Amino acid sequence: GCVEDIQFLKQGRRFNISTRYDVENLKIGASIACSGICLTVVEHGQTQVCANWFAVEAWEEALRLTNLAQWTKGTYVNLERSLRLGDEMGGHLVSGHVDGLAEIIDQKSEGDAVRFILQVPIRWAPFLAEKGSVALNGTSLTVNSVKDNIFDVLIIRHTLEVTTWGQAKVGDQINLEVDQIARYVARL
Repeated sequence: GCVEDIQFLKQGRRFNISTRYDVENLKIGASIACSGICLTVVEHGQTQVCANWFAVEAWEEALRLTNLAQWTKGTYVNLERSLRLGDEMGGHLVSGHVDGLAEIIDQKSEGDAVRFILQVPIRWAPFLAEKGSVALNGTSLTVNSVKDNIFDVLIIRHTLEVTTWGQAKVGDQINLEVDQIARYVARL
């Protein structure tokens, strides 16, 4: 999807996002992950300029914990509708409840793939494990290696082509959602 318009609200923002989704099947009140952030559809429609679009609103906590505040008109976002009972799950459980931000500190081409090295706030480091799962901008990925609060993921060509990872660069702030199972194990 692409951010087409941003309206500043009293303590939040409204984002109008163009999409290839059939918005007639997108219910008002439905949850949709926008670059990994679970947001609620508040309006949708079709126009000549932007064939299909929907609007979501974000408030103080989401703006503080995620990269939403950095979005501008023209920002591309990964979109994913909610998983329904019976759907194939091709990754790990991702709720869209973003924990914070990771920063891309390096990237290296490896053939048709790209290895991204990221740094997270130290409080999230215990939830990252080699060969464990992490959601970055809503993409379910495998952690390849971890040292302290730095870890890396390898993004294959297909994922680079169909997500916003193809435009990612050093310095980008990425929405981080740690593995839910790791989070619950830590609470035991």
